[in-house]
Amino acid sequence: MKEILQKLQDLSLTLPSPPTPLASYIPATRADNFIYVSGQLPISGDYMPTGRVPDVVSKEAATDASVTCFLNVLAAALPLLHENETLKLVQLQGFVQSAPDFYEQPSVIDGASTLAVQLLEENGKHARIAVGVNALPKNAPVEISCTFLVVPSKIRFLGRYRWFDKKSLK
Repeated sequence: MKEILQKLQDLSLTLPSPPTPLASYIPATRADNFIYVSGQLPISGDYMPTGRVPDVVSKEAATDASVTCFLNVLAAALPLLHENETLKLVQLQGFVQSAPDFYEQPSVIDGASTLAVQLLEENGKHARIAVGVNALPKNAPVEISCTFLVVPSKIRFLGRYRWFDKKSLK
């Protein structure tokens, strides 16, 4: 988990507070070594873009919104990790509130996919769904949910006399 937080800082990104559910569900749940994150909207503080892509929200703004969604996904998932665990993204499900003649949903969801690989590196490569829908909760332009596998954090062997990198053990 510490690697993820450090990479967020390196990218000048801030992890938001864990999202508040809009109804009777929880933001994320852990079952054995899997974490399932409920659909997250592009809420940042008190702001959320609204409207259909590209009629009201531009493709570029929707791509940025997918990044915000993924940050909210991480905010929901990270509290479920234990010491020396990290995340491997298995699948990302992306939904774009689209105009009937808009067909670029995959490029909108690429914002989240690209951030996943930047933050998780090899563990960020994932299967994905990117679909257009008629409407989303709260008129959001994008919604993302994810499935993660929980894996041990990286511990690097540094040679015979310095067994492990102390930074990776903290």
